[in-house]
Amino acid sequence: MAKPANPPAGKPARKAGQGEAIKPIVDNRKARFQYELLERVEAGIVLTGSEVKSLRAGKINLGDGYCRIEPGGEMFLNDVHISPYSHAGYAQHEPLRPRKLLLHKKEILRLYQRVREKGLTLVPVRLYFKKGRVKVEIALAKGKTLYDKRETIKKRDSEREARQGRQRSA
Repeated sequence: MAKPANPPAGKPARKAGQGEAIKPIVDNRKARFQYELLERVEAGIVLTGSEVKSLRAGKINLGDGYCRIEPGGEMFLNDVHISPYSHAGYAQHEPLRPRKLLLHKKEILRLYQRVREKGLTLVPVRLYFKKGRVKVEIALAKGKTLYDKRETIKKRDSEREARQGRQRSA
């Protein structure tokens, strides 16, 4: 079936790549420091209306969050705190409830095999809106040792000093 030549009345024509606007909600900087992030995957997340309203207000904490794969082949996001929405009334949500992640079964099984055999873990890295839907970026991660963390701090400090030196000379 051929596409119509003109867009429907009232709707402007959309160019390719338009509408992919990503609006960031929160970034898990703690995970980037504590883990070496190996592979990233985008997943949808099942939320209630009051949770989405709280996310739009930016009331979320990913700090202690992690992903768990259930025996039935479902993946859940745990220990992510979404604060209650002030105007929700009786339809309030539980702040720390496990939230189901939406991934294809093959992706979940592949991640499960990697986590099980290599001792890796799944951590949420960031949350964002994409085309009006909430998406979570999860990463396959390996825990850093204390030495690696110190090395990261040294590298970050040296980069900061170099940047400040350039700004002073300019």
